[in-house]
Amino acid sequence: MLSCEHGGNRVPSRYASLFARARGVLETHRAYDRGALPLARALSRRLRAPLHAARITRLLVDLNRTSRHPACFSRYSAPLDRAQRDELLARFYTPHRAAIDARIGASTRAGRRVLHLAVHSFTPVLRGEVRNADLGLLYDPRRPGERALCAAWSRALRAADPSLRVRLNYPYRGSSDGLTTALRKRYPDAEYLGVELEVNQRLFERRALAQLARLIAASVAQQIDA
Repeated sequence: MLSCEHGGNRVPSRYASLFARARGVLETHRAYDRGALPLARALSRRLRAPLHAARITRLLVDLNRTSRHPACFSRYSAPLDRAQRDELLARFYTPHRAAIDARIGASTRAGRRVLHLAVHSFTPVLRGEVRNADLGLLYDPRRPGERALCAAWSRALRAADPSLRVRLNYPYRGSSDGLTTALRKRYPDAEYLGVELEVNQRLFERRALAQLARLIAASVAQQIDA
């Protein structure tokens, strides 16, 4: 199954005033993962796997953070009181995460091991630092299944296209706070493999979406069939 937590920069009208003086920020990487949602949809079609995607901007509420994490609500959400924040969680955050959890639970109860790919993208340059990777595979190295999967998947990606710069647990650590990390606490390695796919946004400029989706889907399908 696939998910996309930062798929869009949508702001419901009732919260538009929070961004009245900062509309430009909604078009930046701070608001959403550019290219992640189209890629997730293409991968979903190619892998014939269900996709849970969100289009609400993470500057309103970040679906990839635990609700008590400091980054769950951005400085643009700061003016909201506790009741308003709880409403955001109830309308957008909880339904997204609960639907994913329910699908995983149903599959594991049926005796199936779940591979969950959370599709994200990252800005090529952050605070002056150039990110030197095209694709990042984020996993928890303490989970043997995830470790073996990502090692084999990275080799398959490089074999399919030696020009690709593929790195493990880059540009973030796979064990940091996030949706897959939370789900690992509920499901053992034998039942659940949670991997974040991080795509350099510059790659979307160099590769056609269909070509990129075909490459990624074929390489991960090799691991599923192995």
